[in-house]
Amino acid sequence: MKIRLAVFSIGLAIGAAWLFWPPAPVAGSSDTPPTKVARATFAGGCFWCMEAPFDAIPGVVSTISGYAGGKVKDPTYEQVSSGGTGHVESIQVAYDPTRVTYDQLLEVFWHNVDPLDGGGQFCDRGNQYRTAIFFANEEQKRAAVESKRRLQDSGRLKGDVVTPIVPLEAFYPAEDYHQDFYRKNPARYKMYRFGCGRDRRLVALWGKSDH
Repeated sequence: MKIRLAVFSIGLAIGAAWLFWPPAPVAGSSDTPPTKVARATFAGGCFWCMEAPFDAIPGVVSTISGYAGGKVKDPTYEQVSSGGTGHVESIQVAYDPTRVTYDQLLEVFWHNVDPLDGGGQFCDRGNQYRTAIFFANEEQKRAAVESKRRLQDSGRLKGDVVTPIVPLEAFYPAEDYHQDFYRKNPARYKMYRFGCGRDRRLVALWGKSDH
């Protein structure tokens, strides 16, 4: 079972100041609904922590937490957390491609994960918390492969980028209580995120970032 509950308990002792950290902004919207909505699917450890950075991007319509990459149909959180389904915690991003591109979403993804870690993410360990880019078509595949190549060749990260790029076979939305968790439970979310050391590691990898 995920250690985020234990981290939450530790986080209670960190200090009340974190309770006043403002929530992430809601995704950009316009008066006119997009005529076309595309979808991108990413895994970056705890899906609670992956919704917020994408929701803040103008052109993102919505994010959904869920499970992808495994063979079990309609898995539950308990099944995925046990590590026996092959699924990873993932998010699916619905976006307006006239306002934000898939390449831009890839940049947001990279800057919110540790792509050098193949054993999980931050304090969440196990294959169910590993990173992945799930492509829905050949265009997404080409863009993801090129983005990963550029990152590896840049020399910015001290190690190999181990994030796999794999076809999306199915995406299963997670239970309702996981959706928009960072908005519905902001104090618990902030304590978990801080206690897990996610932001400290991201700053160490990427420096201060707008992502």
